[in-house]
Amino acid sequence: MPGFDAADHRHMARALELAARGLYSADPNPRVGCVIVLAGEVVGEGWHARAGEPHAEVHALHAAGERARGATLYVTLEPCSHFGRTPPCADAVIAAGVARVVYASGDPHPAVNGGGSARLASAGIAVESGCLASAAEQLNPGFLSRFRRGRPWIRVKLAASLDGRTALANGRSQWLTGSAARADVQRLRARSSAILTGAASVRYDDPQLTVRDESLELRGRVPLRVVLDPGLTVPPAARLFGTPGPVLLLTASADTALRSALEAAGAEVERLAGEHGTYDLAAVLAVLTRREVNELLVEAGPRLAGAFVAAGLVDEFVLYVAPHLLGHTAAPLAMLPMLDDLGDRWEFRYADVRQVGEDLRLTLVPRSP
Repeated sequence: MPGFDAADHRHMARALELAARGLYSADPNPRVGCVIVLAGEVVGEGWHARAGEPHAEVHALHAAGERARGATLYVTLEPCSHFGRTPPCADAVIAAGVARVVYASGDPHPAVNGGGSARLASAGIAVESGCLASAAEQLNPGFLSRFRRGRPWIRVKLAASLDGRTALANGRSQWLTGSAARADVQRLRARSSAILTGAASVRYDDPQLTVRDESLELRGRVPLRVVLDPGLTVPPAARLFGTPGPVLLLTASADTALRSALEAAGAEVERLAGEHGTYDLAAVLAVLTRREVNELLVEAGPRLAGAFVAAGLVDEFVLYVAPHLLGHTAAPLAMLPMLDDLGDRWEFRYADVRQVGEDLRLTLVPRSP
């Protein structure tokens, strides 16, 4: 691996700052930032704002103009080498006369995956990779997961009381946490490609699952809302259908009358193979992967949350803990199979713990991926 000096790290850190500006808007593309430096001076910067618009390198090259010739270009992801929604960035870099390219993370997209680096090198450009790679990958967990593992990055969000209860025995759960925690959830929704819940949560809570914080710049992008509804029990009058943005119902039901009513309400209904009343999570994730879902936010009840845990599909747990008790009759955090041995338990480690308003936000990741 090349040795990077303090200047390399400083300029790549700036590129990562720029990339983060696309946190809510770049999806389904990766968040990418770019900095161009000539003789120690920053001459161009750019970031990718929205799919279909110019990539970070193109913005930075445009800002640099003729000063890109002989410069070093720092970019958080390997420059693309194929025609997608826009032309190849590698060609633009070559045409601009850049002398050196430093990128943080490789692009696992099969149309790139080393191709961008190879094209630059064949043009005589010095290419180095791996500068602040870990930070760059943390910025795009879903994009990388979709191409490396064939499924989205799955983030499960739950709100619970101190005794680990998520709803009253009658199903009511609004509102367990305070306004600051609910505002924080808006940011989780905004960065997600899709928000997934179960039919029971829709029936009991009638959520909208929308991003209502107008300060979060989605630039017209609206996360897909997905409901797992094996029996098509979601009412057509649900608030989901009265708000802007797509709603996808995944079902095992063949009832054409129920399907027609939900489609008339504004839903897209897709039938998956499987038994009535069951969740085939592998089939669900295959559908979402085909739809370019990078980060999937699961906001669901204990049954569905438990199904993701039991299947080993949770990449990140975000748990908001409110300082009150609901009692033993209230709904649990997750419904999981009974264990006979503590060695079989599902183990997580704390990645972050902080107070949000009057509540705690615990971010956990699996101890054994």
